[in-house]
Amino acid sequence: MSIVFQENKSLKELNTFGVEALANYFCDVNSEQELIDIFKDEKIRNLPLLILGGGSNILFTKNFNGLVLHIKIDGIEVMKQDSDRYITAGGGVVWNDLVQYCVNHGYAGIENLSLIPGTVGAAPVQNIGAYGVELMDVFESCRAYDRIDKKIVEFDKRACKFSYRDSLFKREGKDRYIITSVTLKLSTVPHMVLGYGAVLSELENRKIQNPSIKDVSKVVSEIRVSKLPDPLTIGNSGSFFKNPIIEGDDFQKLQSIFKDIVHYPIQFDKVKLAAGWLIEQCGWKGVKVGNTGTWKNQALVLVNYGNASGTEVYEFSETIINSVYKKFGVKIEREVNII
Repeated sequence: MSIVFQENKSLKELNTFGVEALANYFCDVNSEQELIDIFKDEKIRNLPLLILGGGSNILFTKNFNGLVLHIKIDGIEVMKQDSDRYITAGGGVVWNDLVQYCVNHGYAGIENLSLIPGTVGAAPVQNIGAYGVELMDVFESCRAYDRIDKKIVEFDKRACKFSYRDSLFKREGKDRYIITSVTLKLSTVPHMVLGYGAVLSELENRKIQNPSIKDVSKVVSEIRVSKLPDPLTIGNSGSFFKNPIIEGDDFQKLQSIFKDIVHYPIQFDKVKLAAGWLIEQCGWKGVKVGNTGTWKNQALVLVNYGNASGTEVYEFSETIINSVYKKFGVKIEREVNII
């Protein structure tokens, strides 16, 4: 099967913000071998490169003057070892499809990550997380194409250098490695993570005392639907900002001024703040400015009301960042990738 390159390809339907941008060159990738073959061409190797999965964590502020590779590598495989289940999924598999596959088969570990948009290949880049669970908690390994050594390589958890919403693939390996598949270590013996307030309170409201992973997945999905707009209806990328992490001493000073500040203690005397709460306290929740704004049910989410440009969304996000810093002295960062 020959590899097909498209020129001046519109990316509007391939990013969940729904903003218009053109790619000089565009190609769907369906296998590791296709990746290897694509980069045999010296002209292609020297082009600026953008890897696109579900387009759910990206904001285009301009056209992309290079090659966009749309990863569509499919397939889910399971290897059993006692109560452990090693699940390998292609980089193009829709993340929530993988979650539901695992939940339906009784493989526990990613039920808290239900309904996160995007593809499997993007999950390690961002070290996706929600409701007390991060990908790194269940990550076993991944395969990737190395553009420098021109071969497929494998990474274990340590090599990925995971941290909060960050990884090797987002930093020094950003333009070098293209993730083709991910292997997770799950279990048929659930170890529930229920300490996150919204999940726990919703389970209690439903009088579910011994929840199954299906119960947790359903509750998480319904909470997300209630807070986040459907990208098919209104353009957005889910959470636009990271929850900032600050030193314990700095938190104590903040809490002495803002008694109700929403926070989550984490290791090494650090505290994670709720960016959505900070933004809401600055009066931004549900605000519309021109063609963009924040979502009515969740201040973390920026939306495209139909005709916003990427630049318009970016400038609005800058206004929010400055507003939060002025009020709290805390710098919030964008979670989405800006092009």
